[in-house]
Amino acid sequence: MILKKHSTPTIRRLGALGPILYFPIMFAYLELVFHLYMKMPMQYTIIYVLFGISFGLLCSFLTQITRNRSFNRLFTYIIGFLGCLVYCIEMECKFILQSYYQLISSAETAANNKLLDYKEAIINGITAHWDGLFLFFLPFLLLVLLSHTLFTYRKIRLAPNLIVLSLGIVFHFLALSSLQLGWKEDTEFLPMNLYHTDKNIEDQVEKLGVLTMLRLDIKHSIVGVDTNVDLNDDFQVLNKTLGGTQKKPAPYTVTPSKPDATPDSSAEPAQDTSSNVMDIDFASLAKSAPNANVKWLDKYFASLEGTNKNKYTGMFKDYNVIFITAEGFSGYMIDKELTPTLYKLTHEGFHFTNFYTALHFTSTSGGECQNMVGLYPKNGNPISMQYIGSNKTYLPLTLANQLNKLNYDSEGYHCNGEMYGRSQSHPLLGYDWHQSGSGLTMEKNSNGKNLWPQSDYYLFEQTIDQYMKLPDDKRFNLYYLTLSGHLPYGFGSDQMAVKNADAVANLPYSEKTKAYIAANLELEKGLTYLLDSLEKAGKLDNTVICMAPDHIPYGDCDILEELAGKTFGADNLETLNEKNIDFDVYKNSLILWSGSMKEPVEVDKPCCQVDILPTLSNLLGLNYDSRLLMGSDILSDSPGLVHFCSNSWLTEKGLYNRFTGEFTPAKGVEMSHSEITEYVAAMKKIVSYKLKASELILTTDFYRTIPALAKD
Repeated sequence: MILKKHSTPTIRRLGALGPILYFPIMFAYLELVFHLYMKMPMQYTIIYVLFGISFGLLCSFLTQITRNRSFNRLFTYIIGFLGCLVYCIEMECKFILQSYYQLISSAETAANNKLLDYKEAIINGITAHWDGLFLFFLPFLLLVLLSHTLFTYRKIRLAPNLIVLSLGIVFHFLALSSLQLGWKEDTEFLPMNLYHTDKNIEDQVEKLGVLTMLRLDIKHSIVGVDTNVDLNDDFQVLNKTLGGTQKKPAPYTVTPSKPDATPDSSAEPAQDTSSNVMDIDFASLAKSAPNANVKWLDKYFASLEGTNKNKYTGMFKDYNVIFITAEGFSGYMIDKELTPTLYKLTHEGFHFTNFYTALHFTSTSGGECQNMVGLYPKNGNPISMQYIGSNKTYLPLTLANQLNKLNYDSEGYHCNGEMYGRSQSHPLLGYDWHQSGSGLTMEKNSNGKNLWPQSDYYLFEQTIDQYMKLPDDKRFNLYYLTLSGHLPYGFGSDQMAVKNADAVANLPYSEKTKAYIAANLELEKGLTYLLDSLEKAGKLDNTVICMAPDHIPYGDCDILEELAGKTFGADNLETLNEKNIDFDVYKNSLILWSGSMKEPVEVDKPCCQVDILPTLSNLLGLNYDSRLLMGSDILSDSPGLVHFCSNSWLTEKGLYNRFTGEFTPAKGVEMSHSEITEYVAAMKKIVSYKLKASELILTTDFYRTIPALAKD
């Protein structure tokens, strides 16, 4: 619109400058307000403000290159609206899903997943953070209200517009220069290194800004990213720190409750304590590796010794297996009276007192990657489990693929439709996969509509009977991904909570916490039905049941505070900011139980989800190579390790906080300052190697390059 003739010279000058100044100011404002609203540290302000100004100047250039004022106005409105919308989306993603998202590379996942499953959570997120939405849309509102007065939308002459573009380039190079200021941080998380990776999205947003994270996502989606392997990495630190063959007694224990607890070592011959490894010459493979990434992996695995066999090796040989990934489950809800079956399974089998389910990228899919594949999921796109499916990755060490070679019948079930590409990935894990629309029906209400969430009891009920009727010489391996514990929790639309409302009505908790417990009572019912069915079929004593959560109820950690009777970090709990939280928020229950166990075995070693696959492989007496999985057999004498998404970590010796750089020794552990310094440096390398190896195994289809695995 042309400014009115009676406009003052000042207004007319502003009309010319408005389109130039608006976008740089807008994006600098959005970055600053976003970081303040999300309670991020502000020491990296110079980086994301400079990037914001640079991008804003580019937008100013683009919105003033035509003579058509209507087009320029429309283009300005579109960029202004979408720019504000992006910050709103990232805010909601963080509060609801606990992660920022690379919107371009996440687009296919978002399109294929059922976002309506999160409808109530999204509505709650919008109402709870309306002030943030207002702050992020304020620049667009001002544009709509004031642009008719302050903007001419006329094309700027070429020379001045080129100056605008040149200034944008100058600010971009200033931003790049600021990446190399004397920042104090672990090498992997320095701003310059974050600028060249497609991982560690949380740190990218915090240090580079939302715009830069999204711009890098576009770039990496087109040209890829350098994996930056260093073939000169010193892997000797691995065995030195992890103990090597000369392992010393650790401050953790694996203790049968009674001297004669299963297994009875006194009645057995001398125990084989050799390493659980296969005959693979990684050093020779490295010499003929097809590329640097595969060569790095060969050298890495050649340096490892593997975990040792132990008195529990083969304890469940030839048993049937039922593995359950429990949606949004936390062991803090287990109660001897209210959930007797869960209590029995967690306390009367192997009782793990220091098991953690740290939240990793994409929550459920990331949890499945750890539980089923024994690898850490990539902290960014492409999503690891989806990558497995779309690239037909060879995974011979998954539980189903190992057991299928022994003529097991492996079936997998999930009472929901297609999400995260499971119809492609889970058959590659070795399962005949059944989900809604392909072998499973969903429970409906009286109006014929699908219940949400679905009942875990109903899932077990419609699937388990056929396996109870199998002959004794036919073994089965079942996988269940449950759904009853899915967020959001309440007595409105959560139909599992409504179904069990009476059972929790008198509990001394808030409505949300009672709803969470009520929803998970469907899992309790399902497990009770499962045990009864196994017992009636005479299969209870030759079946091992393993259950691990995919993640904690991450968006509702106030529930866990109520159940645990302690606080985990109120200022950072809503977004699970790991800078200051008590990591016990991730403490959880791992079920590993069989009817054949006469006494429980208590294990207080720190352990996590990637340890499940090697532990089960050892218990089942499988011929696997423990070096090729990122976790380790919990029941072996190898040290424990729990890795958190922020790259903080926990071992039997203590907790390392990546943000403060502090190491807190565990109770009873005494270490000198020099010992702590050496230990932390070594463990940081070990953690980084495990994360790098997890990613490269998938991107290189590494297992397929190993003849000993391929021929099996």
